Amino acid sequence: MRKPLYIALALCMALAANAQVKKWTLQECVEYAFKNNISVRQSELDLKTTEVTKTDALGNFLPSANFSGSHSWNIGLNPNPITGISQQQTTQFTTAGFSTQVDIYKGLQNQMQMRRSKMAIIAGQYQLQKMKDDIGLNVANAFLDVLFNKENLKVQQQQLQIDLEQAERSKQLLEGGQIPRGDLMDIEATVATDRQRVVQAENTLLISKLSLAQLLQLDDYTNFDVADEEYNMEDSEVFLQTPDAIYKKAREQRTEIKLAQANLDVAEQDVKIARGAYQPTLSGFYSLNTRVTYADYVTFNEAGLPITQSPPPFWNQIWDNKGHNFGFQLNIPILNGFATRNNVERAKISLERSKLAFEQQELDLERTIYQAFTDAQGALKAYDAAVSAAEARALSLNYAKERYGVGLINVFELNQAQTLSVNAQSEVVRSKYEFIFRVKILEFYFGLPIFQKQ
Repeated sequence: MRKPLYIALALCMALAANAQVKKWTLQECVEYAFKNNISVRQSELDLKTTEVTKTDALGNFLPSANFSGSHSWNIGLNPNPITGISQQQTTQFTTAGFSTQVDIYKGLQNQMQMRRSKMAIIAGQYQLQKMKDDIGLNVANAFLDVLFNKENLKVQQQQLQIDLEQAERSKQLLEGGQIPRGDLMDIEATVATDRQRVVQAENTLLISKLSLAQLLQLDDYTNFDVADEEYNMEDSEVFLQTPDAIYKKAREQRTEIKLAQANLDVAEQDVKIARGAYQPTLSGFYSLNTRVTYADYVTFNEAGLPITQSPPPFWNQIWDNKGHNFGFQLNIPILNGFATRNNVERAKISLERSKLAFEQQELDLERTIYQAFTDAQGALKAYDAAVSAAEARALSLNYAKERYGVGLINVFELNQAQTLSVNAQSEVVRSKYEFIFRVKILEFYFGLPIFQKQ
């Protein structure tokens, strides 16, 4: 009986271990952020609001119907139906009614409200997509920042290992009397500095992971990690395009342009709706009313004598006392304190704002693309220069080690060469991921998936 239990426990532990070591790819991070990021979820709620607005517009075509009812007590001086003298008494009344009204003509405002609601839904969809695009770029930036900090940590750890080996070798040289004790102390100080840099790199990596996890709205920060995806530095196909070609394609495909156009369409429809208030409105109405009384009433016989009778049954009164009211109502606006005129003017001003926003969006897109293209080219040149500098610093460091080994330079000069070499390697890592992110931005505007590997 114990063997199956042990097997089950082992499987659970294995599954738990696999869950802990899960490493997220860029695609998984982006897709998870689309579903869970708070800003995206807020945009989804905004889209649902526009769908409710469409239901409101549909309801304008339907007739309104209302039922009303009341029951009242009248306590105090009331005329006696027999003597005609006022006396203290309590009377009760019940009234009920049903009314309905329907718009026959309302300056085509209902039809235009329906069209506007459909336009607003389209604008909401574009707004949601734009929010996803922005979140995708932010996730990609944070993801690449984690990869950069990982590689930077490796550089610092490698340098620490090299200095530890140098310190061990310096101890042997000190025992052989080939170097003074001060050189060994300088090497040990360098090792201590390396350890400090490793700790700083570890903290920076942890903070970048936390930032990405928070962007994804993850609760478990401790076990979160990303996959070590490799990105080559070959020219992307987007570099085969000119900035003008990228802009023209982006202008046709980018969500922010479509969103600005959708908002412009909504503003134009608002002007039409506001102008519809100048036209007359025609509506039809119908109402049904009835009443019930609970007080005794007086009739007269053939001799002219009063006879007190109890009120008829409740449902009989409901049927006998009913009344109908129906007809048409025509409203022609003449003067309403400039309210309609001012609403039209406000709608026109909003339309002009939307036109300016559309033009500004086109200018911003063009400027962003040209800037991104220039930044990507500059980042590539910076990366090539950093690689050349790192190679030169590596050769210089090897030469310095050889000179130090034969006593031609002191330990200070050796440490200086090592520091320059480490800084050159760190610059290669930084410029590499700077170039990758700049290319991601260009590919993003060119319509390529943001999680596509470079």
